[in-house]
Amino acid sequence: MTDRRDLDTNRRRDLEIIARLVSPGDRVLDLGCGDGVFLKELQERHDASVLGVEIDQDSIVRCVSNGVPVIQGDLNDDLGYLPDKSFDLAVLSHTLQETRRPDILLRQIVRIGKKAAVSVINFGHWRCRLQVAYHGRMPRSSHMPFQWYDTPNIHFCTLKDFRELCGALDIRIRKEYPIASRFPKLTGRFPNLFAVGCVFVLEAR
Repeated sequence: MTDRRDLDTNRRRDLEIIARLVSPGDRVLDLGCGDGVFLKELQERHDASVLGVEIDQDSIVRCVSNGVPVIQGDLNDDLGYLPDKSFDLAVLSHTLQETRRPDILLRQIVRIGKKAAVSVINFGHWRCRLQVAYHGRMPRSSHMPFQWYDTPNIHFCTLKDFRELCGALDIRIRKEYPIASRFPKLTGRFPNLFAVGCVFVLEAR
């Protein structure tokens, strides 16, 4: 999954939003937790009880070094070992598009968490559309820095696609937090076109 070792959490707007959803004492699960820096922040600043799931061995070592409990697991596999509603908040940030079956994972995350925070990259952002329309090439941006041939992203979706999938899965969207890079007012009115990403707060119906 996405390696967060080189990501500055102070500049990751989605992680700032997710952190504000955490209340003192909450149990928080981060699926695809990378090096655990975000979970460590939740421990220290929000007094949260945390657990990470990560597949990359180097990232797991860094989690342990950061004092973050972590279990090795592949998000493409069955997550049945995590009990129903065993966490107050289950987190999936910038990872859904890398999984083989996003629909199955979404069902799992709202089963495991009383609520879930899923941050997605918006492939329908206007810059992405212009790159395809005018240059005839797959889009690249600071949120999608990879070339088409080495990208870990295997499922591209817009915010509208994500909403429709949640509807088909009977998952309730409690709140949306569109993330703007420019034009914040337009982002609020037309997030599918102007938001670079979005944090969705979800729960099972």
